[in-house]
Amino acid sequence: MIEGVKHIVAVASGKGGVGKSTVTANLALAMAAEGYRVGVLDADIHGPSQAKMLGVAEGARPEAAGEKTMKPMRAHGLQVMSMAFLIDTREPTVWRGPMVAGAFQQLLTQTVWDELDVLFVDMPPGTGDIQLTLAQKVPVGGAVIVTTPQDIALLDARKGIEMFRKVNVPVFGVVENMSLHVCSSCGHSEPIFGEGGGERIAEEYDTRVLGQLPLTLSIREQADGGAPTVVAEPDGEVTASFRAMARQVAEQLEGASSDTGPAISFSD
Repeated sequence: MIEGVKHIVAVASGKGGVGKSTVTANLALAMAAEGYRVGVLDADIHGPSQAKMLGVAEGARPEAAGEKTMKPMRAHGLQVMSMAFLIDTREPTVWRGPMVAGAFQQLLTQTVWDELDVLFVDMPPGTGDIQLTLAQKVPVGGAVIVTTPQDIALLDARKGIEMFRKVNVPVFGVVENMSLHVCSSCGHSEPIFGEGGGERIAEEYDTRVLGQLPLTLSIREQADGGAPTVVAEPDGEVTASFRAMARQVAEQLEGASSDTGPAISFSD
């Protein structure tokens, strides 16, 4: 187990562009609002976005905690670590797989977390090196899968669920993002990415839909502005959805053992 961390929850998606980082930031803030000590580890080495979403100033660097360790940054009451704090984010990270996995492992093991109840890991899209490194190196309490109702996104979300199943990480549920668009002018609502996809995939894999989020301008603007919805609109409907999701994650963490790590097996 990582020192200073009770539970680890991976937030993942099969493909990019489904709002996984936005969901991670808001879910972490919602968990903190429920009274837990929460951290966020941005595991997307190529495209880290948590620093911007959580309002950490560009160029901010973590404080050293020892010769090879560092303290996480603080943002909106969360402890945060990201590759964005260690490199120039305007430069591309042109690295092969082993270097990416190595960098992630350093972030994971060289950050001195301060007595966290839950560490949310914002995973890069896909089912590659970083996902395997996480599953092999630390006991992950569970995973949250983010998808849109679109058939193509659901296809990739299935792969994400299957991958966590293969490495014995329980899937806590599916968050269906962009499930409904409500016109800000006339109030007309339309499921522009399709509908019912989250329920279908949850039923197929015997898991649950943790929540459904609308496609709204404010969620995007608030995340881009460094104050995600849960802190920008603490009494709003979207925040209530995230807090309900956080309570479901907490309930499942309490039911899962944090003492045993997942065993890697790819045989049938």
